[in-house]
Parts: sequence; C-alpha cells; structure tokens
Amino acid sequence: MKKLIEYILQFGILNSQQIKLIEKKVTELELRKDEYFSEAGKTPKQVAFIVEGIFRGCYYNNKGEEITRCFIQEKSIMCDYVNFEANAISSDYLQACTDCKLIVFSRQAWEELSNIIVGWDAIKSKMVQICMYQKSRKNPVISQDATTRYLEFIENYPSLVNRIPLTYIASYLGVTQQSLSRIRKNIS
Repeated sequence: MKKLIEYILQFGILNSQQIKLIEKKVTELELRKDEYFSEAGKTPKQVAFIVEGIFRGCYYNNKGEEITRCFIQEKSIMCDYVNFEANAISSDYLQACTDCKLIVFSRQAWEELSNIIVGWDAIKSKMVQICMYQKSRKNPVISQDATTRYLEFIENYPSLVNRIPLTYIASYLGVTQQSLSRIRKNIS
C-alpha cells in the first residue's frame, strides 16, 4: 500500500484522512503469469497499480497474429482507460508476463474518490496521462533493421530483457522468435 500512496503523492497533496480513505477503497490482487487483468470482448471494470510484476498490452491483428503493443512495469497505473471511461468493450488484452501483485480500484471506488476528495480529479488526470502514454505503442520503427530495434528495446526497457519471455519481445519488435534468437546471439 505504501508504494501506491507514494506514487499518488507524486501528483498532488493529500492529507492523512484522504490517504486512509483511498486505502479503504482498494483491494489487493495477485495474478499468475499469463493471466489477464483485462480482456478483449469485455468491458474493463478496474484500474490497477502494479506493485510487482510486468504486464503487456496486446491484441490480435486481422490475420489472427498476436501483437504486443507495450509493456507496463512496477510502480505504474494500468488500465484500458479509454474503454474503462466509456464503459465500452475492449479490443485489447492486458496480460501478466510474470507473477504479479496489484492494488486495484473498482470502477465505483475510482469514481467515488472524485466525489469525496477535493483535488482527486487533478491527481487522477496526471496518473491517467502516464498510463495512456505507456499504453500508446512506443515500439521501434519497423523501417529500422531488427538488430537496431532490439538494441533500442534494451535501451528503453533494460530491466525487462531477462524477466519476460522472448516470444513477447519478438512480438513487440515485429520479428520471429528465431530471428530474435539470432540477433541476440550475434550481439553477445
């Protein structure tokens, strides 16, 4: 809980009573590797703070191929926020790449905090901006060669390389797992 409160306090000032209220409104959740926090075909119902673990945002293209759009790490808010706010059906998945520990706000709790805590909307807005930025695809430019894309991935996500399956990294980079293995072998 401490990590969540520290995260929130980066975006605004809350008194101890407001902090206690937030702590009462959330629940803790653990997801195992490969489980989904949010799924395509369903309406997102929760906002999560990642305490431990890594998630990936992914979807299936029109050829049925799984495409990894982004990775979301610890100390981040995570949600398919556009569909959460619109109460609409999602076309993306948020899947655990590792075993994960989350602190979760239900839709009702998220909205109630806006009605109770003065300034919560401003704090929430800043957190959501970062969440949306992380989820927007920041992947390498496909016109670059695959080795350059992988080197940029290592630079942008140094802590992920040895924590998540290569298949997810390959999907993110737009290469096959075999190509990624060759690239990794050539640069070692």
